Amino acid sequence: MLSPLTHDDPAAIAAYRLLARLGSGGMGTVYLARTRGGRTVALKTVHARLAADPAFRARFRLEVDAARIIGARHGAAVVDADPLAETPWLATEYVLGPPLDDAVALAGPLPEPTVRALGAALAGALAQLHSSDVVHRDLKPSNVLVTAYGPKIIDFGIARAAGDDRLTSTGAAAGTPAFMSPEQAGGQEHTPAGDIFALAGVLVFAATGHGPFGTGAPADLLYRVRYADPDLTGLPPSLLPLLTACLSKDPSARPTTSQLATQLHDGRGDFADHLPPLLLTDIARRATDVWLHHPHRLPAPADDPYGETVPVGSRRSASRLLSRRSLLALGGGALLAAGGGAWAWRSGRATEKENLPSAPLLGDAPASLWSRDMAVGDEDERGYPLVIEDTVAMVAGTGISAQDQESGDNSWFCTVETSASTVTTDGRQIYVVPQKRQDVYKELAIHTVDLDNGDLEPAFARIKDLNANMYSTQLLCAADGVVYLAGTGGTIASPQKSYLLAVEVATGKEVWRLEVVNPERDTAYVGAAAVRGGRLVTYEFGTEESTSRLVVRDVRTGATRWARTFQYGPGSGVGHRPCMDDDHVYLAGESLVAHRLSDGSRAWSFAAGEREAFGATAVRDGVVYTTGFHGIVAVGAADGKIRWHEQGPGAQADQQTHDGVTPVVGERYVYKKVTSGLSAIDLKTHRSNWVFQTDVGRLVAQERDGRLFAVGEDFLIALPLQ
Repeated sequence: MLSPLTHDDPAAIAAYRLLARLGSGGMGTVYLARTRGGRTVALKTVHARLAADPAFRARFRLEVDAARIIGARHGAAVVDADPLAETPWLATEYVLGPPLDDAVALAGPLPEPTVRALGAALAGALAQLHSSDVVHRDLKPSNVLVTAYGPKIIDFGIARAAGDDRLTSTGAAAGTPAFMSPEQAGGQEHTPAGDIFALAGVLVFAATGHGPFGTGAPADLLYRVRYADPDLTGLPPSLLPLLTACLSKDPSARPTTSQLATQLHDGRGDFADHLPPLLLTDIARRATDVWLHHPHRLPAPADDPYGETVPVGSRRSASRLLSRRSLLALGGGALLAAGGGAWAWRSGRATEKENLPSAPLLGDAPASLWSRDMAVGDEDERGYPLVIEDTVAMVAGTGISAQDQESGDNSWFCTVETSASTVTTDGRQIYVVPQKRQDVYKELAIHTVDLDNGDLEPAFARIKDLNANMYSTQLLCAADGVVYLAGTGGTIASPQKSYLLAVEVATGKEVWRLEVVNPERDTAYVGAAAVRGGRLVTYEFGTEESTSRLVVRDVRTGATRWARTFQYGPGSGVGHRPCMDDDHVYLAGESLVAHRLSDGSRAWSFAAGEREAFGATAVRDGVVYTTGFHGIVAVGAADGKIRWHEQGPGAQADQQTHDGVTPVVGERYVYKKVTSGLSAIDLKTHRSNWVFQTDVGRLVAQERDGRLFAVGEDFLIALPLQ
């Protein structure tokens, strides 16, 4: 998708005139650009805050080298690069074809002949990469472009020479959790066999529309990758034995690239012969769009005195651009570090209304209240909006970005290395655990944020023997002056015991600490928690689906009041918070079950149909709303009897339910995530009134003023809550 340039994007980089934005994230921005001679390229630039890091520059140089190694046949040919520039950049051919995840979203799961041809070609690409002793380490659907001549692998940002771990931090796992190998998820060396594991996951996604280990929080995914069996539902039977071998937890049991290519495809016919007509049409459309595109730049906000752009043709001009942005941020009263924090703060200015995503697929979607660009990460990494008084905040870029709820204007930016899983709020304060400190494996610190200016306050608690960088370490929730967190000691390569703790904010002292184990006495981890009526309710996951538990504890002592096991795996309806009211806590899966909050006994159970499983669940005004095969299903909270289910063509238009995205219930609508955007189902007619067409990944309501906050890969948007 081609997006307009922003007012502060440079006009040109070196000899390349910028035409449009292709994408932007936590690492940098990719532009569509063209030379004076008419050659069209994809030009990737690195954020200034990362360009100042010598280790990141080393990774960027390796990315350029790896892209050159894989060459034009299997990758995007390198046209030009300057990894030593003030703002490093890389220009490659502009590949005419969609990413594999977009291809599947457009055409649905691909036919077996397409999957086989795709897999054989990708195996050949990996073979060429491995022959130069380079491993990719981040093979996933969005890094595979589908062209008429074959797939191309892109984004070598974390590729490295086989056996070289100098660019990987101790106790950290680089990559995308949903497509990591077990050894990579465990912080061990990622060999060529690890790329084979990831390739199998990509092919499962291509053939079925879902990854082999589902979706969810990074900690959940990493645990499933290491210990759970893959979900191969929907995979053609003839592919099952081969891809099962590729997904073996034992690297030595996986086939080689040559064995895989031979068993997948005989090499007959052109690659285009195996593509569905809908994909070929999309490839042709993209080729046309590039030449019909008219460059467009968003205007600078009225209050921006430095709205003009400058070419980035040399290190000096890039330095001037950075300096102007940094001085503007500091001169405007934002107490941000020049470079990292200032850059992230400036990049998030609210866009004007005519540029907001608002094209409805059904009905008349409301106008957005405001929208802000920010690098909030991939769906597996991004968090939920934090609603605090009149501010809404997100973990984005190099810290936490806060916006005024009414206008979307910047309130403050807190520069801190953290993740969405180590930030929480009680509605009055933000609590954060910083990461990437040298002694991070020895203790973790809990801080609050000054809500007036975004400063990180001194730590109010230091917890010994817990590693802040572990995926299983999370700030779960905060309530009544107590913060609840889960943590693990040691490193990812050598983890120690997992604990659940309650820490008093006023004193910084541990109220209680207990070891978390599952019924098999294996180490477990806590994935989500909430407090209600003096009870701490948690989801705790073990090595097997059958050992995951819903546990209710006394908030004062941590003593277990009751626990129930449940099946947790791809498709189970476990949201980012336990779903409960004053009487029950609700679990969704093959059935929707209400457990009495008082003693854990089953109050009722509502069964799904043969083809159905329930997803993430919400409750309001005595009705439980859950996502299913036939859309939203409404069930009485008191008796478990069905009230209604979604009607109309939109109910089954999206067969891929997003079970990690909890629906939001307003006075008039229940809002749910669908593949094409955000759908509003009328509580009276039980039909979708409209679909707001945007890439929504998280939803949170602010009921006091009637606002709905939605998060995508690179934006936070506010809509009216009706």
